[in-house]
Amino acid sequence: MNFEDIRQQAYAANMQLPKLGLVLFTFGNVSAADRSRGVFAIKPSGVPYDELSPEKMVIVDFEGKIVDGNLRPSSDTLTHAVLYKYWTAIGGIVHTHSTYATAWAQAQHDIPIFGTTHADHCTVDIPCAPPMDDSMIRGNYEFETGFQIMNCFAERELNYKEVEMVLVGNHAPFTWGKDAAKAVYNSAVLETIAQMAMLTKQINPAAPRLKEALITKHFERKHGPDSYYGQ
Repeated sequence: MNFEDIRQQAYAANMQLPKLGLVLFTFGNVSAADRSRGVFAIKPSGVPYDELSPEKMVIVDFEGKIVDGNLRPSSDTLTHAVLYKYWTAIGGIVHTHSTYATAWAQAQHDIPIFGTTHADHCTVDIPCAPPMDDSMIRGNYEFETGFQIMNCFAERELNYKEVEMVLVGNHAPFTWGKDAAKAVYNSAVLETIAQMAMLTKQINPAAPRLKEALITKHFERKHGPDSYYGQ
């Protein structure tokens, strides 16, 4: 079977991570899904970005089994597989250890919605999933990480189609979107929001959350039924 399209999408998206300053060495991965065939292309494990090519992307099904490729897929493949299997509107996933978002994850702290930059993309605090319990860690760790993320959203009654980013406690961020390019966009936005929030807390530890009226205004003008941002 020809998987050239999703291999190219995954390759192009992965190459954006170092350009955007979201990864160091091999600290990250992007996948791109083809839902009509129930597979996704993902970065091979531990391969430096300057050695990647579309042909090196590994094709995996939504159970995490290799379908095509000569290299071992990312160690985070099973997390991607779980999210694709259960969150059926996702077409691309990004995992990085970007500095500021990861710092919030290590602090086990949601990123508060302090300003309109945050509200342009999300109407709630960026959730931080609680650290995984010991039984899950001893089990199939990467597989359980997918459920760690989904359980957080279920417990908080969040919609993954509206909140396209999460922090995994003591670990790092994951983002997703309709395709790999949107997932990378969300990853870059998350890192910027995380940095802004940290600086805000440093300047004023008691900084208040953004007013609901401004949250609604800024999100709706970009994403609402009467949106007027852009061409």
